[in-house]
Amino acid sequence: MARYLMQRIGLALLVCVAVSLLAFTLLNASGDVAIAVAGEEATAAQIEAIREDLGLNRPLAVRYGEWLANAVQGDFGNSLFFRQPVAELIAYRLPNTMTLAVMALGVMLALSVPLGVAAALRPNSIIDRAAMLIAVLGQAMPNFWFALILIVVFSLTLGIAPPSGSATLGHFVLPAIALGYYSTPPMMRLIRQGMIEALSSDYIRTARAKGISGWKVVFKHALRNAVIPVVSLTAVQFGNMLGGSVVIETVFGIQGLGFLAWESISRMDLPVVQAVLLIVAVFYVVMVLLADFINAWLDPRIRTQ
Repeated sequence: MARYLMQRIGLALLVCVAVSLLAFTLLNASGDVAIAVAGEEATAAQIEAIREDLGLNRPLAVRYGEWLANAVQGDFGNSLFFRQPVAELIAYRLPNTMTLAVMALGVMLALSVPLGVAAALRPNSIIDRAAMLIAVLGQAMPNFWFALILIVVFSLTLGIAPPSGSATLGHFVLPAIALGYYSTPPMMRLIRQGMIEALSSDYIRTARAKGISGWKVVFKHALRNAVIPVVSLTAVQFGNMLGGSVVIETVFGIQGLGFLAWESISRMDLPVVQAVLLIVAVFYVVMVLLADFINAWLDPRIRTQ
């Protein structure tokens, strides 16, 4: 098991380095930062002076090496637009993104577990088809469109939830519903399939033959075994929510990493964009690595390696 975990950690580090290199290269190839900073009215001499001041005239490999060495130490440079250290911007915005992701994860589990169990108990029934319809709608609807529907219905029409902002936990309710509902379908299908397999297994038939009540069999025996792969998928989905919060944060005006990335991309603030991409990639890799650890602990074949 130790060898397996070391291999996964090494692979995770390589993925983080590859993501940082790809992001740094593509972002620097997307446009001239000096022109964006100087403005359209700047002269060639002014643009060249800015390029010299920012070190943009040095080789790309040299700039990437310096940036990565500083990023490992928590120094992402200074924002070209906000005029403050990027690390401070991220430290200020990250809690909002984490709050949104945690609440969205709760929404996803609150929807997917009951729907998955209900669908598995009555396969191919009206309940099963209704649950699958809810799941299909969640995956078919663009999350920004669903977010706008939530704003129109619950904020503008009913007035029971704030339409935008991040001042209180109440401001995160509608964004969490939009983000969590979009992530519900794969989790619901996994729970449904796991429950169907568990309910048809020998130990469930034995438990029923012993006279154990139906609900106790479902929740104490079948569900306990069906949720084992759900733990791993939950970790992965949490990473997806962190990375997929850009649209939701922009629609609801939440001052998180996603909204920060959108602001920075529109202003060619590359130091901020590079840092946000690296932070999100690291979080995602960590969550995938956590899922691997859980699988390694639960799988006896891996524990013996």
